[in-house]
Amino acid sequence: MRCVCSMTALVCLLLAAPALAAAPDAEWPCFHGPNRDNRSTETGLLKQWPENGPERLWAAGGIGIGYSSVSVAGGRVYTAGSIDNTTFVTALDLDGRRVWQKPNGRSWKAGRRQRHAVGYAGARGTPTHDEGRVYHLGDGGRLTAFDAATGEEAWTLDLLDRFDAETPEYGYTESVLIVGDRLFCCPGGTKGHIVCLRKSDGQTVWANPDIEGTAAFSSLVPAEVAGVRQILGMSSSHLFGIDPETGKLLWSAEHGNYRDNNVTDPIPHEDCVFASSGYGKGSLVVRLQPDGDGGLRAKTAWSSDLMDNHHGGVVRVGDYVYGSGHEAQGWFCLEFMTGKPAWRAPGKGALTFADGMLYCLDEKGTMALVKTTPDAYEAVSSFRVPKAGEGLYWAHPVVCGGRLYVRHADRLFAYAIGAK
Repeated sequence: MRCVCSMTALVCLLLAAPALAAAPDAEWPCFHGPNRDNRSTETGLLKQWPENGPERLWAAGGIGIGYSSVSVAGGRVYTAGSIDNTTFVTALDLDGRRVWQKPNGRSWKAGRRQRHAVGYAGARGTPTHDEGRVYHLGDGGRLTAFDAATGEEAWTLDLLDRFDAETPEYGYTESVLIVGDRLFCCPGGTKGHIVCLRKSDGQTVWANPDIEGTAAFSSLVPAEVAGVRQILGMSSSHLFGIDPETGKLLWSAEHGNYRDNNVTDPIPHEDCVFASSGYGKGSLVVRLQPDGDGGLRAKTAWSSDLMDNHHGGVVRVGDYVYGSGHEAQGWFCLEFMTGKPAWRAPGKGALTFADGMLYCLDEKGTMALVKTTPDAYEAVSSFRVPKAGEGLYWAHPVVCGGRLYVRHADRLFAYAIGAK
């Protein structure tokens, strides 16, 4: 059995050219960024790449296989991966060198029910950085707070035991949400489908067991919709909003597919919430209104079988949402308030937004720089991301500190995308 804690477990390929320093104060502390909207506020980025793509600064291996994205904070890059049937959280410095690597429970791998998914093994949840700690939910339900500097455990708990939960079909994939002094996540248990914990010690503040459906694979989103602060989430069958103070269910709307597999995070905008689900289900927007009893009523504004997002994410920019479909394959642009299609183009993958551009990572490994416009799909540049193992390119890309981070299998790549 190899020693994953030795320096030889990390392959760090530094290019001959000196690495460009990332902005030291740039942070992307959790999955989809500080506002959980998958939109970077950075400016001054390249609007077109060289023919062979932007300069690759480094490639770091030994992080384990999986589809976890990255978080960036405090001069560190954090991700998770599976090594020898164990999930590990890894911290790298901004030159791609490993700072620490710590285990966080057993890793998910396909069992008899998921024989078709043998190639899909690996960690999925992205670590969350907050005030000197890194919080991570492992595939098997082990939730741990690590010291961001050293990787030492501050506290840990087993969600299955505490909340009488069962491991989801593909393991836990959620990236936990932290707001203030509280941590929110969805064990999907009979003693708590969605729960609120003290981030300092993991003790339960409240637990709501009354959400319909089982634990899904999306992550929670904080929002103020229709004038009400809430936490938005998806179960296997429903889109819902929760009061963050009490755990009260404010509203819910049915939105599931035949696979009980909801992965895409909800998107709030004005008094509406957007949701998308793969396997042919499609997208919808619900409008929230007070119900007269202290809660909210969700009324469907529109629904469509277009852009049935599988797991690559959807991003709202202005009055439009951008993402890709699953069975209705293709990159899509839809008008947020009406669902009217603006354009459709071949492909499928994950994306993020920064400085007026979409960064679209095709699941077969092509990264494209695409203009953010409802007029037409227009990719101005593209390049191939190196193959680092088996499986598709499903990890969500991240733009932070003038860099583009792209992961495949056991390796993380960093590219310089700041205009010089």
